[in-house]
Amino acid sequence: MIDAPKPRLLVLTSTFPRWRDDHEPPFVYELSRRLTDRFAVTVLAPRAPGSLEHECMDALQVIRFPYFIARWERLATHGGGILNRLRTNPFNYFLVPPFLLGQWWALHRLLRRQEFDVIHAHWLIPQGLTAVLARWSARRRLPLVCTSHGGDLFALRGPVFAWVKRIAMNASAMVSVVSAAMRAQVLAMGISAAKVAVIPMGVDMQRRFTPDPRIERQAYELLFVGRLVEKKGLPLLLQALPAVLARHPQTRLIIAGGGPLEGKIRHLCAVAGIGGQVDLLGMVAQSDLPPLYRRAALFVAPFIVAAGGDQEGFPLVPLEAIGCGCPIVCGEVAAFGEVIRNDVEALLVPPGDPIALANAIIALLDDPQRRHRLAAAARQRCLQAFDWESIAGRYERLLLDTAAEGTAP
Repeated sequence: MIDAPKPRLLVLTSTFPRWRDDHEPPFVYELSRRLTDRFAVTVLAPRAPGSLEHECMDALQVIRFPYFIARWERLATHGGGILNRLRTNPFNYFLVPPFLLGQWWALHRLLRRQEFDVIHAHWLIPQGLTAVLARWSARRRLPLVCTSHGGDLFALRGPVFAWVKRIAMNASAMVSVVSAAMRAQVLAMGISAAKVAVIPMGVDMQRRFTPDPRIERQAYELLFVGRLVEKKGLPLLLQALPAVLARHPQTRLIIAGGGPLEGKIRHLCAVAGIGGQVDLLGMVAQSDLPPLYRRAALFVAPFIVAAGGDQEGFPLVPLEAIGCGCPIVCGEVAAFGEVIRNDVEALLVPPGDPIALANAIIALLDDPQRRHRLAAAARQRCLQAFDWESIAGRYERLLLDTAAEGTAP
């Protein structure tokens, strides 16, 4: 018997690894490659310096579209994603029109040349809007699933952006969001509850992000991992660090990440006189993260709500630390409160409060047994709820059901 061909899935994204073991966030890649057992998956992503325009990556057919002079195609990489690239360098606004045009044209041509059964667009803007426009221009009525990750929903404000987001969501067969707080925001915009699903991104807690008893934890090592952008709250941690050092002078803070706030971070360290206790590693490859999580005494994620309203849609990096058995202290933004319970799996502090953050860090540095208890409880809870095997299965069912329903609304 000849097996039936797999449904053809087209993934549209602005964040995707430029090459294997890139330091760019890999969650779209990790989800997409886990769907290849049930789908023939093609990924359309922006080109970046050093990337290939066409390649096969773990059974994914990857196409990267050009949109400017090759060496300047950095709008979607290096420095916290598109929104933060725009905030930190006004020149990047000149890249937005060619980016949108390049993405639309690449998608239009792809839809005209190949047949697909369903599109999965990550982020409402620009990918969701581009998918709507390209379907119309290419005269292809295939169904669309849009996934919002947070920044596109919370940070892009004003009537024009709200109107564009509604266009993308109303034209989608289904909309997925990565937290219940985001679902409430979508429903408040008038989108039907029947078409909004809450499915987070996942973390590989069975193979990559796992404890290793052979690695000894450093009793006074704090770890921050993430893009150096406002909503991550790193300046708040630097404000809290002198109080921690006053109690535990041997404490060191390891910072793994890069982004537009790097200059400010270095300046704050110098002004506070804590540069000798802070190590900035820059961007770190995914394969190098587990050893950092396994040796740290505490992972600190001082999340805040940024001035423009941007906040974490889903706390992937803290879940990586939890997978490696690292205890955590975290700013309690809405999405994280859904994942972890205060003083059951972690210590959660009010976002924007450096005193509360310092007190929580000191409390756990003072009490190794409490740290161990919280870390063990957090891993057990998150392994059941957020491991990729479970999450990919939920996206698989959503996309299969959407493809089976046929044409777009």
